[in-house]
Amino acid sequence: MKLEEISSFFNKRVDGYEEHMMTYVDGAKEYYIETAKIIPKVEGLKLLDLGCGTGLELDEIFKVNPTIMVTGIDIAKKMTDKLLDKYRNRSNQINIINESYLEYNIGEDIYDVALSVQTLHHFTHKEKTKIFSKIFRSLKHNGIYVETDYIAPNQEYEDFHYSENVRMRNELGIKEGYYHYDTPCTFENEKNMLYEAGFKSVEKIWQKENTVILVAKK
Repeated sequence: MKLEEISSFFNKRVDGYEEHMMTYVDGAKEYYIETAKIIPKVEGLKLLDLGCGTGLELDEIFKVNPTIMVTGIDIAKKMTDKLLDKYRNRSNQINIINESYLEYNIGEDIYDVALSVQTLHHFTHKEKTKIFSKIFRSLKHNGIYVETDYIAPNQEYEDFHYSENVRMRNELGIKEGYYHYDTPCTFENEKNMLYEAGFKSVEKIWQKENTVILVAKK
């Protein structure tokens, strides 16, 4: 199996991305809607969208909160170009940053809500803990982090994919960088990393197959 650098992987697939997600990913027709329901209906609410891609989650969020102000971070520029094209009439509400959200300084005490949808299952525990800590700092007092993502059904499944990722990187001589391979965590491990980052509560509020929506409160 060939590992592709993550921005290249998504840029190559931009044309068929939305159809793929909505057709072949279990629960997609429901979880975008369910995710949007969690976003508070507050005028001018500030949302940080990590791995925003083409904005599939925003398709539903704008329906329930049309005044929301969005900062989207995604390393794949062709994906965010499609997002901006879709929402040309909302250009004053959307700020796009084409950087890695693991490396970019997202600031402190800025956002009411941080969100990630189907993006963090590509990273290690260490990388996730790093981004969770950054998310925690970026949120205002009593802010929330909403994560909709693919989780491992058990520890054996998680361990297998982590070890496979390491094996393939070693075989290919990859020492650093972000490459596309799914390394989902169990909900328990995800929850523990969020607590380690400082969140005071973590709750699983929806699940279908191996996709879970969780809410962590600062």
